[in-house]
Amino acid sequence: MQNTAQRDIIEKIVNAESDGSKFGLGRTRALLEAFGFPEKKLSVVHIAGSNGKGSIAEYVTDILLEEGKTVGTFTSPAVFDYAEKFRINGEFHDEDKLRYHLSRVYERACGMADKPSSFEIEVVAALNLFVDCGAEYAVLECGLGGLEDATNAISCKKMAIISSVSLEHTAVLGNTVTQICRHKAGIIKDCPAVVNSLQCEEARGYFTSLGATFADGVTDITPAEDGQYFTFRGERYFIRMAGSAQCHNAATAALACSMLGAGKGAIVRGLKRARLEGRVQTVVRGDRTYVLDGSHNPASFVPLTEKLASIGGEKTLVFSCLSDKDVQAAADILSPYFHRVIVVPAPSYRRMQTEKIAAAFRDKGPEVCVAESVSCALSLSKDKVTVLCGSFTVLKEGRQWTEKGQ
Repeated sequence: MQNTAQRDIIEKIVNAESDGSKFGLGRTRALLEAFGFPEKKLSVVHIAGSNGKGSIAEYVTDILLEEGKTVGTFTSPAVFDYAEKFRINGEFHDEDKLRYHLSRVYERACGMADKPSSFEIEVVAALNLFVDCGAEYAVLECGLGGLEDATNAISCKKMAIISSVSLEHTAVLGNTVTQICRHKAGIIKDCPAVVNSLQCEEARGYFTSLGATFADGVTDITPAEDGQYFTFRGERYFIRMAGSAQCHNAATAALACSMLGAGKGAIVRGLKRARLEGRVQTVVRGDRTYVLDGSHNPASFVPLTEKLASIGGEKTLVFSCLSDKDVQAAADILSPYFHRVIVVPAPSYRRMQTEKIAAAFRDKGPEVCVAESVSCALSLSKDKVTVLCGSFTVLKEGRQWTEKGQ
């Protein structure tokens, strides 16, 4: 039976997120050492990048599962449920066991002079959970950057994967692509590295200088009713995720897993089975269509705009974002597709002020208003198509609202 501390641990960790992020590896390394370096008992696949990390993590996980491996997957942020950050074989695991490991790490962290952040605690708890559940592989998604991200405190890894890189978090990572690449490439430590082919020239040059292998060779992208086909290095694959960028993400995962020893059949089946909610996710309710998408920077809007270009008629955008995002770029890219924009506050201490967001969109022409919540905004929309995007933090309320059949 759980004690009170274990029952309350998730609430404590979530509440402590407002204390902010901490960078540097010392605190996480101290926690890993305290728990006997659990990562040494796992084959770690480490993923960094600006866009596509979560998708690549999903593809890698499913390919390894088709190969017969037991896989623990740690991703962030949570979209619909806290426990989804910590998955065993693609599923949200026993929450009691998760709380147990979070409690152990949290208790140890509270005794440290330099107290670890919530994310640092979660990383170590995830690795302990994966070992406890008998996982062979751990697929870890970086939180921010790579070089000084808590996930990079691990002492060993089998593979490093870099998704597409663009300007992001410039106050922390630097204001040039090269500076940002330096942070992302920080995860390449005594292991092979596979890099997504969707890179600008500057990023490609940087990763080439490190001897990374690029997942080049994606051709013949063909949309299908329930997904899309593409050819990669002579093989034809099918994926269910939307947007041409997903074909490049899938190819990156396929190449990395092939280098890890996965067979062709496992790769074909794994790519086909992979699904990820909150990425251009379509929900139909009667004569209304809702698109839920966690895209939050210029490059990540591409799959969404590809979808919007195929949909006729007037559309409403419900939008929110965090304070470190380029809202002007978002308005530039998204405004042409919508006649009305409803701005809502993100449920995060990092949220951008709604008036700042509204001002960016007003300059671009759509009718703009502000609503107090996602539910209110979706209720206000009268168009046949409504899109909710800008931050993963707003998708949970959006899904709950659409599931009620409003």
